[in-house]
Amino acid sequence: MDQDTTEYLVVVNQEQQHSIWPTFKPVPQGWQESGFRGNKSECLSHIEEVWTDMRPLSLRQALSASEH
Repeated sequence: MDQDTTEYLVVVNQEQQHSIWPTFKPVPQGWQESGFRGNKSECLSHIEEVWTDMRPLSLRQALSASEH
């Protein structure tokens, strides 16, 4: 089995959802770099640490507004 030596970026969309993207490809429209890069495992670990609320931003905002 070949080892994955690809470097990845952690990317975030407008709903504050996170994903990884290979550095050799342009970041897709609607996503932006978060500033973290590394191998796949490092990027997935970083996402696990920082993306603690999996709900999309619009849902969190709607729920927050309905609580007031």
